[in-house]
Amino acid sequence: MAKNKHLSLDERLQIQQALSKQESFKAISRILAKDCTTISKEIKSHILFRKSGAFGHAFNDCLHKGSCSHTNLCNSAKCQVLFCKNCSGCHLHCKDYEKRYCELLKKPPYVCNGCQKRSACTLEKHLYDARYAQQEYEAIRSECRTGITITELEVTRLDIFLTPLVRKGQSIHHICTHNQDEIMLSEKSIYNYIESGVLSVRNIDLPRKVRYRHRKSRHDSFKVDKACRIGRTYADFKIYMLEHSDTPIVEIDSVEGTKGGKVLLTIHFVESQFMLAYLRNSNTSQSVIDIFEKLYWELCPDSFIRLFPLCLGDNGSEFSNPTAIEFDREGNRRTILFYCDPLASYQKGAAENNHEFIRRIIPKGTSLDNLTQEKVDLMMNHINSYGRKKLGDLTPYEMFGTFHGIEILEKLGAELIPPNKITLHPDLLK
Repeated sequence: MAKNKHLSLDERLQIQQALSKQESFKAISRILAKDCTTISKEIKSHILFRKSGAFGHAFNDCLHKGSCSHTNLCNSAKCQVLFCKNCSGCHLHCKDYEKRYCELLKKPPYVCNGCQKRSACTLEKHLYDARYAQQEYEAIRSECRTGITITELEVTRLDIFLTPLVRKGQSIHHICTHNQDEIMLSEKSIYNYIESGVLSVRNIDLPRKVRYRHRKSRHDSFKVDKACRIGRTYADFKIYMLEHSDTPIVEIDSVEGTKGGKVLLTIHFVESQFMLAYLRNSNTSQSVIDIFEKLYWELCPDSFIRLFPLCLGDNGSEFSNPTAIEFDREGNRRTILFYCDPLASYQKGAAENNHEFIRRIIPKGTSLDNLTQEKVDLMMNHINSYGRKKLGDLTPYEMFGTFHGIEILEKLGAELIPPNKITLHPDLLK
C-alpha cells in the first residue's frame, strides 16, 4: 500500500474513470494501491449534486410524478408546460410533494457515474467529479490550516500573564526569553495572536512593531528543543539501569481534563505503587519545575534525593527543561531525568496503569477547573489506600511507609483510609 495519505488529481481522475466502468471499490483500491475504505470515504465526501433532469424531460423527483394531475402550480408566465409533472419548479409549491430517493444510491458506489439508466432519469444526480473533488479537498485543507489553534482558556491564561508585562514596556522577545517555561509559545505565535486581536495587547502597545514595516515571515513555531534529550533517551535509561539495577524508579506524567484547562502532574513510585498528584493551572514546564522545587525544600534535600534518584517521563513539553528539574538553584544535582521513546507510553506502564484509578473518579474529558488541591489529595488518599494484589493485598500507603517511613508520608500529606470507606467513584469529589 502507498504510504502517502492524500489523493492527487491524477488518482481522482482514475477513480472517476473506474466508476464510469462500474468497477468495484476493491478493484479501484488495487489500481491505486490504497485501502478500499479510502476510496469509499473519498467518494462519499466529495459527491456533486446536480438537478439536471434527462434528455427531453425536466428535473422532477416527486414520488407521485406518475399519478400527478396538478397543473401550473408555480403560476409562472415563464412556465411553458401544462402539467406540473413535467415542470422542474412546481414541486416547490405543491402540498402533496414527497421526495423520491433512488435505492441504488444507498449502496456502493453511492454515485450515478456508471448507472445505465442515468440518461433517462429525472431524479437528482449524485456524481463523482475528479476536478470538483480536488477543488473541495484543497479548500478544506486550506481552511483547517488557518485560524487560532489554542483554546479560550489558554488565551485567557496567556493574556493575564502577558498584558501587564507589555504595559510595563517590555518587548515580546524579552518576555519570551525569560518566561519560556510559563508561556510555552514562540514569539511568532504571540505576534500572530496580537495581530488577530485575541489578546488585550494591541500593535499600538508595541512601539517597534508600529515603527517597522512588516517583514518576510519565517518558520519559527515553538518546538521542544531535542537537545534536552541528549544523554536522556530510553536507550540511555536502560544502560543506566544495567549499571545501577537497584535504583528505584519514579515515573512522572500529566493527566489532562479539558484542553487548555487545569492539569494534574502525577508522580508514581514504581516500587511501592504509591502515587502523588498535584494540580496545575496549565500544562507548562514552569509549573512542573515549581512542584519539584516545592517538594525539594519541604522534604529536605537528603530525603528528596533518596525518594527521587531517577525520574522517567514522556516527551511532553511540560518536561522540556530537564536541567531545572535535575538541579537545585545552587547547581546541586537532586535527581536524573530520562525520557521514554515517542509514542511509547507503555515504557512507563506502571504510571499509566495507576491512572485508571484516577479515571474512575475523574472520567476522561471531565474538566479539572473546579478541583482544588485538597480534593486531589483526598482522591489520592483513597487510591493509595486501595489494596493491590501485586503487593500481597497490602496498600501502596503501607508499602511506601515500609520503605521510607511514616514521617515522609506525613510531610506529603498522605492519610490511610479504612478499607470499607474507600470510594473510587465520581461521587467522592461531589
